[in-house]
Amino acid sequence: MGKKNANIKIVCENRKARHDYFIHETYEAGIVLVGTEVKSLRAGKANLKDSFARIKNNEIFLDNMHISPYEQGNIFNHDPIRARKLLMHKVEIVKLSSKVKEKGYTLVPLKVYFSKGRAKLELGLATGKKNYDKRQALAEKAAKRDVERALKERQRY
Repeated sequence: MGKKNANIKIVCENRKARHDYFIHETYEAGIVLVGTEVKSLRAGKANLKDSFARIKNNEIFLDNMHISPYEQGNIFNHDPIRARKLLMHKVEIVKLSSKVKEKGYTLVPLKVYFSKGRAKLELGLATGKKNYDKRQALAEKAAKRDVERALKERQRY
């Protein structure tokens, strides 16, 4: 691990995103959270499944990200699937907005992590995969696994 990744604690990842989309670029964004959401994230109670980012009025929002209510919280607990604002530089947002308006591009959340004590989200600029692309990726993965297995068996003897 290099110095760059020394202070990063991954909370949750969207593994299915890399299976369903071609990720062209990745961006880092801060997340606007309320107090009990931060405590739930630190406990690892988050899920990125079916979440997506959208741009509205030159601001980016994250929808459908589930952060479980904090157990020790009281009536001030948050709504688990509320829309959360993402923090990025205006230049980056304008650049992303122009790309999303192009055909086929979408913003997919890839992972949530803490970097230097702050909650961050890795966003991917992606295009959707077709079914045959997914099958091809699975076939390549299976072939690679078979080769690794064969090499391991060969080293044994």
